[in-house]
Amino acid sequence: MKFLCKNTFVGCKKENKGDVVLIGLPYDGTESFRRGTAKGPEFVRFYSDSIETFSYVNDIDIKNFKILDLGNVIFKIKKPDKVVNDIYKTAEYIINRKKLPLYIGGEHLITYPIVKKYYEKYKDLNVLYFDAHADFRDNYDGNKLSHAAVARRIFEFLGSKKLYMFGIRSFEKSEYQYMKSKQIFIDTKFKKFNSVIKSIKQKPVYITIDMDVFDPSCMQAVGNPEAGGIFYDFFVNVILHGFLKLKNIVAIDVVEYSPNLDCSGSSGIFTAKIIRELLPVLNKNVKKR
Repeated sequence: MKFLCKNTFVGCKKENKGDVVLIGLPYDGTESFRRGTAKGPEFVRFYSDSIETFSYVNDIDIKNFKILDLGNVIFKIKKPDKVVNDIYKTAEYIINRKKLPLYIGGEHLITYPIVKKYYEKYKDLNVLYFDAHADFRDNYDGNKLSHAAVARRIFEFLGSKKLYMFGIRSFEKSEYQYMKSKQIFIDTKFKKFNSVIKSIKQKPVYITIDMDVFDPSCMQAVGNPEAGGIFYDFFVNVILHGFLKLKNIVAIDVVEYSPNLDCSGSSGIFTAKIIRELLPVLNKNVKKR
């Protein structure tokens, strides 16, 4: 794979070592409202300069363990099918090198080919899906490879028993009816979050976080903001605490931050801080292997 790195997430190394890796996937070709997430990886790295490498939540400095920032994948052809194939190959590249990755989007479509590749390796893979939107359209404007259809594409091979959708609070009517008919797990208020964590504690787990799962009052720079989301304290006190109980996280992605909508830079700083708190979670899983 070809990677381009203009700068590095603070606390990560540029040299070729590290069990935990960061990879940028700068694509926003199917977004349904406001575009701009292709610049997400670049600006997350830029804004990481504003935060400390020490996490008081995890009581650890990310400089104290090996993290490699590989930079951004270069997409020569930006048609959705070509991009999906490039991302699938990127996931294969990472898996073959036995690294634990955190993928930075880019729009949520990037999650589909990554999960597909990890499912080929881990047939008992479970997916924790954090989002404001269901992403369960069969297609959007005729396009089945859309960020509005990514969860539907994942469901088609993963099934309903291993897909856990949290924070969802926006549905198109037929989409909602379809999800109900297929018994898709939806927990808008996280009432079953801890029980889910307990049930999949020993299983391989993929985590995808769309930044619009957060309330727009603290995370404004997303393409489709939706009122009623979670806040930072809930993330670190409940969600992050749950992640730390999982024994086999295979990968994480953070998607849908749009720098062009971020007048103050606060959303970029917020996203960088979320990533900083996730890196020790991945590092803990390195030690469990």
